[in-house]
Amino acid sequence: ETGKMQIVALDKTGTITSGEPKVTDIIPAEGVSEEELLQMAFALEKKSEHPLAKAILLEAERQKVRAEEVSDFQALPGNGLKASLHGSRLFGGNMKFISEICKISEKQKRQVEALAEDGKTPLFFAKEDRLLGVIAVADVIKEESARAVKELQNMGIRVVMLTGDNERTARAIGRQAGVDAGVLPEGKESVIRSLKEKGKVAMVGDGINDAPALTRADMGIAIGAGTDIAIDAADVVLMKSKLDDVPAAIRLSRATLRNIHENLFWAFFYNVIGI
Repeated sequence: ETGKMQIVALDKTGTITSGEPKVTDIIPAEGVSEEELLQMAFALEKKSEHPLAKAILLEAERQKVRAEEVSDFQALPGNGLKASLHGSRLFGGNMKFISEICKISEKQKRQVEALAEDGKTPLFFAKEDRLLGVIAVADVIKEESARAVKELQNMGIRVVMLTGDNERTARAIGRQAGVDAGVLPEGKESVIRSLKEKGKVAMVGDGINDAPALTRADMGIAIGAGTDIAIDAADVVLMKSKLDDVPAAIRLSRATLRNIHENLFWAFFYNVIGI
């Protein structure tokens, strides 16, 4: 069955990408060092429960940045954080929030625009009324993803990426992976249903929200490191969690089908001669 696939739909988060946000850029403001920016961000984000905070904590630990202890920590409406450190007020958050605290130059706005075009989330940090800089965080593409996509395309298979992310992030990851990006306001399962009208569809995913799509597809392929529910819903499980194994599985299945057809042909041929 796997060898008959004509379309492969790939979930983005955790399948094409690692699913773990990482710090991609550290851009300090003039007169601020990278270490100082990361140290202030680390002190503030240590208290945050936001998923992107984890990326900053991991980067600070990787660079062995000294941990400072803040007081009066507050998570504010509008994607902002506020705390005190050694008598100074620290702020962190998105551009809208920080632009109410301090001035952001046109040059800095252009830098941030470029980061966003690459699918990265810029986080701003300020001390009192002075911008400390920007740290960009992104869910980065797995190193084998573009290679696996290219291999599938070379096999004559149409490859589609499915994601619930915003269109800009989807386009950026799609560009890096060399694949068409589809943003899904209506859900993955309904997209799989419409793709099935165009050919045999394999769906590759790792999460709870992938299970209905994995079941709906002609062939459900789960990433081995994914959730139990995705693995239970799938027909094939990639034990190494590498996207390279998708074209490998299709190649193996095609070779098996070819072998079966050849065996049937020779069996039929000998029987005809025998008769």
